[in-house]
Order: sequence, then C-alpha cells, then structure tokens
Amino acid sequence: MEKIAIIGTGLIGRAWAMVFARAGHSVKIWDNETNAAANALTLIEEALNEQKHYGLIAEEAQTVRNRITAVATLREALADADYVQENTAERVDVKKQVYAQMDAAAKPECILASSTSTIPTSVFSEGLAGRHRCIVAHPVNPPHVVPIVELSPASWTAPDVVARSRALHEKVGQVPILVKKEIQGFILNRLQAALLLEAWRLVKEDYCSVDDLDKTIKDGLGLRWSFMGPFETIDLNAPGGVADYASRYGDALYESMSSVRYQRWDAGLIEKIDAERRKVLPQAQHGQREAWRDRRLMSLIAHKRAAAAKD
Repeated sequence: MEKIAIIGTGLIGRAWAMVFARAGHSVKIWDNETNAAANALTLIEEALNEQKHYGLIAEEAQTVRNRITAVATLREALADADYVQENTAERVDVKKQVYAQMDAAAKPECILASSTSTIPTSVFSEGLAGRHRCIVAHPVNPPHVVPIVELSPASWTAPDVVARSRALHEKVGQVPILVKKEIQGFILNRLQAALLLEAWRLVKEDYCSVDDLDKTIKDGLGLRWSFMGPFETIDLNAPGGVADYASRYGDALYESMSSVRYQRWDAGLIEKIDAERRKVLPQAQHGQREAWRDRRLMSLIAHKRAAAAKD
C-alpha cells in the first residue's frame, strides 16, 4: 500500500496528501476543478513549512512536498494507486458518480476510502462491482494535525479491507478507530452532537453566556479530554474506578438529564449565539482565528508527543 491517490484537493484533501507524503508515500492528487490540484501544491508546501516549524515533521518541507504530484485526470490519479482517499462534495449523487468512476478505474486490490462525515459506506457503494473494497475513513478537521480517523465499513466491506486500512493509517501516524456497524454521524460527530445540543440548551434557557460555556470546556473538561477519553476520566475520578463512579454518580447524572428534550436550533437562538460570538470574534478576523487554532493544535500535538516519549 505504497501509492496513494487523493481525489478532491480542498482543505481535507490537501491535509490527507500531507499525512501520506510525510510518512514516505508517493501521492497523486486530482480535482475536477481546473488548476485546483496544481494550486493546492503551493498551499501544501506552506502548510508543511509550518509543520516543520512546530517539529511535526523531521524532513525538510520540500522533500515531503516532492512526493506529491498533481495530475490532470482521475484515471491518471488511480492508475497505479493502492489506496484512494476521496474528498468530494458531501452529496450522495456526487459520491455515487465518483465511486462508479473510481471502481472502474482502480486496480482490483485498491481500497476506495471516503472522507465523508455524514454518508454511510453502504449508501454510495451499493451496486458497485467492487463494493467490498469501499470504506469510510472519516477524519477530523484538519487531519494533518488531528490524528483520529473513523473507519466505518458497510456490511459487505471485506474484513481484509478494514484491516489493511487500519494498518495503513497506523503506519502514517493517524489513530484509527473502528465503527463496528453503520450509524448516522459515526462516533465523533454523535459525541459532539450530544455536547452541542446541551450547550445550546444551556445558553437558550439563560443558564450561562456563550463565552462562559466555552470557558467551561477549554479550561475544564477539554483539558482532561485532550489526553484522556470520558471512560478513562471517570475511571480515575473515583477510588474504585468505573464501577465506583457509577454507583456514586450514575443516578444523579441520569436524573439531571432525564427530563431534557432537545429542540431544533431556531433562527432566534442562532442569531443570539452568533451575536455573542461576533462580539468576541468579529467576522473579519475569522480566518486569522482559524490559523491560530491550527497553530495551537500543532503545539498541543507536539507537546503530547514529547510527553508520551517521556512516559
């Protein structure tokens, strides 16, 4: 699984190209928009220089960049690929069309993976001759910094495809998890949805401000969650571990949430929360703050690597 094809060169596609190239893989990138793939190479080089600055790559940025080639056609991208990461529009009709083309063009043993965050593998692969080699490999934005990858196969995805995909992502430094059966939103998005629904409710019912809610996560739960998951967190929060925590707090947690029924986010609530955020971050500074986020993430990843090495 040495040769990689990236289909779609937006933010996620460019990030995936860097993930594989910095691990030593030969990568071909293609986009159906004229010049998009060629233009992506400039942005990729800039991002690699930034990663080098934060110590996230050992090689020179140009060395990694040289492993990535922009090609003119989808068929050329897939000609000798062992693994494809597709990053096209989040629409079922587009996915079906692209997957039909990829299934026809790729060699039989090539894995066809999608970065979709909402569409199950079974939806876009049903009916394909090579549906057994299709899988979702859902990243978190940006995947060249945040390593989690949700592998979500269809019922007909071959076990070998799942195993090979997992091995590849581990090899390139990502952290793959297996979604054992298809579910809307996969795992990460469902966990995020649970927190977001409660966060919006707390603001809507005026229990706290938007800014104070954010502080509760970034200066509270988020600190623990940056190196422990929720189960490890509660395991360490009671002397007797998970069973002890459940006996102490399980009923209280259930009771505190049992009467809650979440509502759709209405226009008034969206306007209220957006207004509070714009006071903190004017829209004109949005792009700068996105870049700040990525720098903070790179610093955090570098710290976690250093801490893990000391452990």
